[in-house]
Amino acid sequence: MPTSTWFRLNVAKRERVLEVAMREFGEHGYSTGSLNTIAREAGIAKGSLFQYFSDKLEFFAFVCDEASRRIREEMERRIERVSFDQPFDEWLFDVLCDWTEYMADHPLERGVTAATNFELDNSVRSVVRDTANQHYLQVIHPTLELWKAEGAIREDADLAVLATWLMTLLPFLALSPYYDGLDPIHELRGRTPAEQRPVIRQLIAGFRPIFAPEK
Repeated sequence: MPTSTWFRLNVAKRERVLEVAMREFGEHGYSTGSLNTIAREAGIAKGSLFQYFSDKLEFFAFVCDEASRRIREEMERRIERVSFDQPFDEWLFDVLCDWTEYMADHPLERGVTAATNFELDNSVRSVVRDTANQHYLQVIHPTLELWKAEGAIREDADLAVLATWLMTLLPFLALSPYYDGLDPIHELRGRTPAEQRPVIRQLIAGFRPIFAPEK
């Protein structure tokens, strides 16, 4: 949790520190991300960072939480604009296309998403992933419950399995087009959001038997 000194900073300065930190941690991760670089590029003294946060891990965790919050809030806005007057699999296709477009347009948030997923230190990764996962689940759980209540997901479908699939699929779609070695099957590396759409349809179709109501 940041100190009160952090919250007394003017908004523009806080945003500048966060933007620089998201870029640095997104490009280099926690272990090699440089506080010296962040301080220099944000135009503050390195010691000021320790007036805002107790240590590097707390700072990194805050940056990851802030990035996850921004992603969740924007996706909630986008989901509200997606029509529910269509089958669940078509709705899900629209949402996942929005997701890939968001990640293409927001490299800072995408970089922090990569940093939370790729961190090698278990103790660090567990801190930031636990927070990120809660942001994901705040959207996934109620949405699946809503669709099941509407009868668009069959009654005996295991929502925990569906949630697990989505929790695995979202970072895969977010990162595979931008990082080598993550997708040896569909070859998403370098594909634009429009070029990713056939793969999204294929992935949804593959899981359709576990949620589609019987005709």
